[in-house]
Amino acid sequence: MRNWKGIGSSIRSSSSEEEASSEYECESASDGSFPGGSGRMPIKQNAATLRVFVATWNVGGKSPQKGLDLNGLLRTNDPSDVYVLGFQEIVPLNAGNVLVIEDTEPAVKWLALINQSLNKPVSLPRGSWSNHAPLSSSLFFPKPSLKRVSKIFRTETGRKLKSCNCSPEFLERKNSKDHCFRCQQRNISEDDLSSEEDDDGLSGYEISELANAGAANTRRYSLIASKQMVGIFVTVWMKTELVQHVAHLRISSVSRGIMGCLGNKGCISVRMSFHRTSLCFICSHLASGEREGDELRRNSDVIEILKNTQFQKICGVPNSRMPSRILDHDRVFWFGDLNYRISLSYSETRKLMDRNDLDALLDKDQLKIEREAGRVFTGWKEGKIYFAPTYKYTFNSDSYIGEDAKSKNKRRTPAWCDRILWRGEGVRQLWYIRGESTFSDHRPVCAEFTVDVVVAENGSNKKFSTLGRHNNMKVGDEELLPRIGRGT
Repeated sequence: MRNWKGIGSSIRSSSSEEEASSEYECESASDGSFPGGSGRMPIKQNAATLRVFVATWNVGGKSPQKGLDLNGLLRTNDPSDVYVLGFQEIVPLNAGNVLVIEDTEPAVKWLALINQSLNKPVSLPRGSWSNHAPLSSSLFFPKPSLKRVSKIFRTETGRKLKSCNCSPEFLERKNSKDHCFRCQQRNISEDDLSSEEDDDGLSGYEISELANAGAANTRRYSLIASKQMVGIFVTVWMKTELVQHVAHLRISSVSRGIMGCLGNKGCISVRMSFHRTSLCFICSHLASGEREGDELRRNSDVIEILKNTQFQKICGVPNSRMPSRILDHDRVFWFGDLNYRISLSYSETRKLMDRNDLDALLDKDQLKIEREAGRVFTGWKEGKIYFAPTYKYTFNSDSYIGEDAKSKNKRRTPAWCDRILWRGEGVRQLWYIRGESTFSDHRPVCAEFTVDVVVAENGSNKKFSTLGRHNNMKVGDEELLPRIGRGT
């Protein structure tokens, strides 16, 4: 039996041959707000370039084992400045997890694995973390709180990350207890990061290993944000020396699951400012189904997420244009299990796959069809796909479900469910690939971007010395093939 893994294994760079200079002059609002404001000020501004890594992975309701190696997926041999990772189905989407209480133990495990790859801490003791015993049985007692564990991997408090940095006077206030806003309850769930500051220590936990892993003086990357909504989990990491330039951090969740209001489907959005550029990251899990018309439900999910996601206007500068809606941000990234399918039968899809006819398959990709028709993601971009459909595989196998007699009753037409899109000027995709881990019934998908960010040259904001310049960047295909090992 043929294990069809890809239509061509080569990876293409999506960056243009001629990129903008990493320094340029631009005009800013006279009130010190972000570019796009009403007034103007004669302040010269520079653009630095961030390397941003984005990945999405539906892990099929499985909790990770200690031996899962993420180094290949995260390409830690050629590190980025920012890592944004979105997961779907980190817990089984059963009634208990959706309706009763959120199980945060898998999210804590994913944080520990990511930290282990990015910061190379001392490994956990043998036997302290197995795939069959709960984490609370050895390392934690009782089960871990995601908020509390997240604090271990941070170098800045939630309050500082949320504060305003739009002008020098507010930069000074950022380091004091007086900040420029207070959180308010809204109809849309927004994560109140400042509540973490009310937790005194981590009493009740045995965290010696995690504390060692999170030692601030040796940490290359610091956790910026982490949030779970049932099975959706998003986490953002940044080089520690760059964290000081983050402000206006907010997190918003929109539920689009059962009855349009439960969290088994929906999104988590993270927004922040980095110097004078606003960034927004949306991790979503959209409506499932491969029947005709199901793509319209996914379109509806996108429309409702864009309509209902709203961030508090927390800027302390009067008349600031700090955005409150997704589409108003300077640079936006949308990723996740978008669940768009291929509008062909299983047999027709398999025939095209056997012929390695990637273009014919992509012509029937629902997301491509809906975007070109202007029904969803208008104005968004996606890199050219050169990898095989990422769904649906037999667990721990390179075979799609339906390829063997035992799985014919569970047959699903292969599809590119897992996608990464972006919008905004100053964003260039360097590559767009999938990983080959057999851990889940989905393959992970990741991309790297160079992102221009505006830096004011006013004495309080300094140009980055650590960000690389990647003009006319060329990357060898063989260097981009990720390898993710499975634990034994």
